[in-house]
Amino acid sequence: MTENRIPPRALLLVPGGFALLAGLDAALLRLGLPAPVDTTRLADVHGVVLVLGFVGTLIAVERAVAAGRRWCYAAPALLGLGAILLVSPAPRHLADVALLAGAALLVAVYVPLWQRSWDTAVLVQAAGAVLATGAALLWAAGLPVSELLGWLVGFLILTIAGERLELARVAMAGTSAELLLGAATAAMVLGALAQLLWPTVGFTLLGAAVLGITCWLFRFDVARRTVHTTGLTRYTAVCLLAGYAWLTVPGLAWLLIGPVRSGAGYDAVVHAVMLGFVLSMIMAHAPVILPAVLRRPLPYIPWMYGPVVLLHVSLLLRVVIGDGRDVPWALQAGGVLNIVAVLAFAAVAVYSASRRRIEVPA
Repeated sequence: MTENRIPPRALLLVPGGFALLAGLDAALLRLGLPAPVDTTRLADVHGVVLVLGFVGTLIAVERAVAAGRRWCYAAPALLGLGAILLVSPAPRHLADVALLAGAALLVAVYVPLWQRSWDTAVLVQAAGAVLATGAALLWAAGLPVSELLGWLVGFLILTIAGERLELARVAMAGTSAELLLGAATAAMVLGALAQLLWPTVGFTLLGAAVLGITCWLFRFDVARRTVHTTGLTRYTAVCLLAGYAWLTVPGLAWLLIGPVRSGAGYDAVVHAVMLGFVLSMIMAHAPVILPAVLRRPLPYIPWMYGPVVLLHVSLLLRVVIGDGRDVPWALQAGGVLNIVAVLAFAAVAVYSASRRRIEVPA
């Protein structure tokens, strides 16, 4: 039927999928394990490929659909191109230019969204896009990912927090939710800027901002109530609450310890955000967001819980035992199972979409 025909914009997700596979391959290399592909710089660009190439492309496609302007699709196209160039033998400066242009265009995408409705949620997400642009600029200038972590994390957290405000505005009506999130957003941006010149001050501010947003999500998000329902609604809430819990790791680490740029602590902070928080958010929103982009239903099925449980259990193994107790086999086993969880969720999603059966959320 015509309403299920996949639109051309779905092709923009292909480079994002490529970036995900490249990032998973690089993860094996960084764990010291054999990987299907090994290039001279794949392991070094792991973080940027996943954050700007994979997640950035997904966010940019979804926001371009929401904006409804054709030129907005240039943002995900450039981010995806940048990811491909970054893992290819092409000169790195070409990839850097594409990523920077794509991130800058993502900021521009929020202009028509703001003009449509003067909304705090749009400003929060736009602030996240500004941090993504700053990260791309600093990366092009030669800074390592460890120096950009506050910028990359800020991009992801602010985008998702802004979308949660956007999706759950009715439940937050009459509260101080918008004011509090605005204050935490300002702290996040200031912390990212400060970490470049005064790392101790900057990361302390970033830690406070992350914990503030974590408390905000637990306090105002409807997931606290919808977790007691059933079906898709409960599944989404479980993913959201589990993801929010992982934000306490970078928040406490940065607030109490300060800059963590190497070793087990760095691994724990990075993967608590990128896997525990971000991938949990992707799993939560996939049954809603992907149909809007692809015009094809992705019905909820109970099997979706399998990859979610595997993701969080394997991350606990990696962070608590592997990083916390310095046990190499736990770090590697947890990392491999993280990858299995991501691929398993993709497989379950494909199976769900192929069934062509829509379940009405409870």
